[in-house]
Amino acid sequence: MDRRTLLVGAAASPLFGSLHVAAQSPIPIADMHFHSFFGQSILHSRPLGPTRAAGGATLVAWSLVGDQLLVDWKTYKQKTEPKAGESLGWFERELGRIKAHCNEQKLKLIATPADVDRAVGGEPHIVLAVEGATFVESDPGRVKHAFDLGIRHLGLVHYIRNTIGDIQTLPYETSGLTDLGKHVVRECNRLGMLIDVAHCSPAVIRDVLEHSTAPVVYSHGSVVRGPAAAPTATIWRARQLQLDLAKAIAAKGGVVGLWVLTLDIGKTIEDYARRVTETAEWLGEDHVAFGTDINGLGPNAILATYAELRRVVDRWHAQRIPDARVRKLAIGNYARVLKAAMAGARR
Repeated sequence: MDRRTLLVGAAASPLFGSLHVAAQSPIPIADMHFHSFFGQSILHSRPLGPTRAAGGATLVAWSLVGDQLLVDWKTYKQKTEPKAGESLGWFERELGRIKAHCNEQKLKLIATPADVDRAVGGEPHIVLAVEGATFVESDPGRVKHAFDLGIRHLGLVHYIRNTIGDIQTLPYETSGLTDLGKHVVRECNRLGMLIDVAHCSPAVIRDVLEHSTAPVVYSHGSVVRGPAAAPTATIWRARQLQLDLAKAIAAKGGVVGLWVLTLDIGKTIEDYARRVTETAEWLGEDHVAFGTDINGLGPNAILATYAELRRVVDRWHAQRIPDARVRKLAIGNYARVLKAAMAGARR
């Protein structure tokens, strides 16, 4: 049995997290952006228990799509106006399904910094997250409601405009965060909820960095050195983060996650491994992490399982990248920024 087979076999074991293989344990994996899989797509990786275990992923942010009911998924445009309370009802129902699945799979939920430490130590945990805080509508008090239901990672916007601010993929209408958006940021800081600026327009990102007292993440996408694409460009190009904004996120202690989109990153696991380390050269090794978007990219995903993501870490080991750096990219950076957001809580 070769080392690769042995490591994957150990990761798939229910004992993974306390099991030592040879002289060392595999470095656990974190993912800042994983999607629901309650649809019927054959491309979805499910159920979460075994797919997580197969790669030794112990800190996974499961992101509920807050505007799911309102988007035409062929065009990624808004198809309907939400009725009052409709987005909140969807959020509550979908979160209930996610929590039920985690309970069935015997996966613990992140609630405190101590839970994050346990995940880093190898004990599997799920971070309940939202992509697009549409459920807030005009009531910032719903951020506390979401926190009380277990949300610890909040993406402000997604594919439709909401009351918080502009998105990357539509012509901009505001100059940054709305007044309500600033209130949401303050609530996240007060509660100890990590703010995610993925999908936000550049002006909204700058405003969040100005107003947030805690570091933030851009959970999934990529970083480019050239000029920013117009919001009306091809979706994946409009979603790229300009280097100066990525550096600003890093300067505040934040982290940028790289997705596994073939159109953007490349076609192979080696391409993805190289792009992650390249981005770490640009931003610093403390400011880059996995943000795969597994189950969100359909046939355009470089990888679709955590067993495949484990091969990225294996490749870094084969390249003799120092273990300390591998650990930061694989799990440490997301764990650190999540704990930093929680530490600032003033509840």
